[in-house]
Amino acid sequence: MSFPQKVKSTLWAVVDAMACNTSLFVKNPGKDFTRDRKLGFVQLIHFFLCMGSGCINHELLKYFYFLPDEVPTASAFIRQRAKLLPETFHHILTQFNLRFPTKGLWGRYSLIAADGCEFNIARNPQDPSTFHPASGRSKKGFNSLHTISLYDLLSRRYLDVVIQPGRHKNEFAALCQLIDRYIYGGCPIFVADRGFASYNVFAHALEKGCFFAIRAKDVNTRRLLAADSLPQQIDKWVDVIFTRSNSKKKRLHPELAPFYRYICKAVPFDFITDSCPEYPMRLRVVRFQIAEGVYENIITNLPSDEFSLEQIKHIYHLRWGQETSFRDLKHTIGTANFHSKSPEYIGFEILCRMTLYNFCTIITMEVPIKKRTGKWEYQVNLSMAIKICFEFLSDRMGPGSVNDLISRYILPIRPDRTYARQLRFQVSASFAYRFI
Repeated sequence: MSFPQKVKSTLWAVVDAMACNTSLFVKNPGKDFTRDRKLGFVQLIHFFLCMGSGCINHELLKYFYFLPDEVPTASAFIRQRAKLLPETFHHILTQFNLRFPTKGLWGRYSLIAADGCEFNIARNPQDPSTFHPASGRSKKGFNSLHTISLYDLLSRRYLDVVIQPGRHKNEFAALCQLIDRYIYGGCPIFVADRGFASYNVFAHALEKGCFFAIRAKDVNTRRLLAADSLPQQIDKWVDVIFTRSNSKKKRLHPELAPFYRYICKAVPFDFITDSCPEYPMRLRVVRFQIAEGVYENIITNLPSDEFSLEQIKHIYHLRWGQETSFRDLKHTIGTANFHSKSPEYIGFEILCRMTLYNFCTIITMEVPIKKRTGKWEYQVNLSMAIKICFEFLSDRMGPGSVNDLISRYILPIRPDRTYARQLRFQVSASFAYRFI
């Protein structure tokens, strides 16, 4: 059996195992998916994973090979979809990942990036949790969902995700939740941008026994160090004691007064309670220059004897791999083209597309690239590889030609190439005008 066929069989085996106990994944156990229909439990999951960006009727026609007597209606799909629990697709994502071990840094550490991504959905002013009123970004207002995901930078796959309404997003709480339920073992290093720098996040990682390297703003770094200004380069350990009280009389260790940091009650911190009013923490603060007059601060707990300042700088630089993965997730795979207005069902599709992305990258990373003489080393063209793997998953091509086709489409690796980030507002894709 070829490796692409093994990956495909493994994915379908996860779905078949779920079909043996559908009561865990449906809203009405003992009733839902008990009758024989064109879109049974297995067929429905397969269709979700193979669904492209076209309208529902067109996707059903393609999936059932345009056979008039076999194609179910769009309304039948909608009724069957309503029977599933959101945990269904999260289970598929997790179990599929567990079947293929991830790669590690020095064979030991896993580099796990955490970042948020916004998805614009169909406009619905009646939903206050997702609707953003008219502003400089949109004259009519728009609706959105916000995802916070964990992404393995070395294995190039999504591990977990929390989906939140756009108006009620809380990235700190989401990352704490993701860290708490991390199940992939090893020694993970959570890498995140400055939007995730929170003492509560640090505490959750320490309690889990994980490492982290999170960028912080200058103001937060000065507050942590109790300094008025920051030097151009820092690499030092800081001991602090967090408390909810400003009263010096209530301190358990008054002799350590310079180490105390006050956290007001409005700021979440899950490990300070009535029985445990103080929480000690040891953090490493590093600061380095990245351009003329531009400096970055990283708060971490990575050991100094294993991770130098330059290595921490390199680890944080790798975080950009998740940013580029969002482009392929949204546009190459078509996650931005949803088939519902309901946030619950849109969550189904986001999880399915993350699973499909993982399916493609697991296959792609095993494709050998022939060495060529010349200036550049080469890598797989991931955009073309995803399209090829999608056709293979949809049974429109055999496993024998997958690796050969992927290896034909390659791109040179240009590590020093940079572009200015372009921020532009994008509306959600219309349901009626899709021809894909």
